Amino acid sequence: MNHFVQGLPHVSHVAQAIQLSVGPVFLLAGIGGFLNVCAARLARVIDRARSVEMLVTASRGEEHDRYIREIQTLDQRIRVVNNCISLAVLSACQVCLVVILLFANQLFGNRLDAAIALLFICSMLSVGAAFALFIVETRLGSRVVRVRNEILNHSAEDD
Repeated sequence: MNHFVQGLPHVSHVAQAIQLSVGPVFLLAGIGGFLNVCAARLARVIDRARSVEMLVTASRGEEHDRYIREIQTLDQRIRVVNNCISLAVLSACQVCLVVILLFANQLFGNRLDAAIALLFICSMLSVGAAFALFIVETRLGSRVVRVRNEILNHSAEDD
């Protein structure tokens, strides 16, 4: 029994692991906020797609073509936001593993340093890719919302 107690990490090592895990935990909170933004954008895009779907069936001519282009862009935006969310969730899972490995590293005598570093790098790559996709999605969204020339140049008829 005495040998087992000697094999356990000292309280100072556990405290050090807790200190090291604070940064990744704050990163998790940031990723969570980012996921909230992405989920809200996804919900808005889906709502708009449902609205446009009804307009497509009731429209003809140039108006129909404009709705078709918009629904195609909305479909593309849905795919991009879903990929963005997937990458952000992957990053969050990797950060969770980093925290777990920080504690496990104390148990196994600092043998997991390389794994922790590589996992953290992967997490940063995942969240970076998610951010890049987010800017792609916002560009797609702003491209569709451009005000048409006939609206910009419209003048009220004189009564």
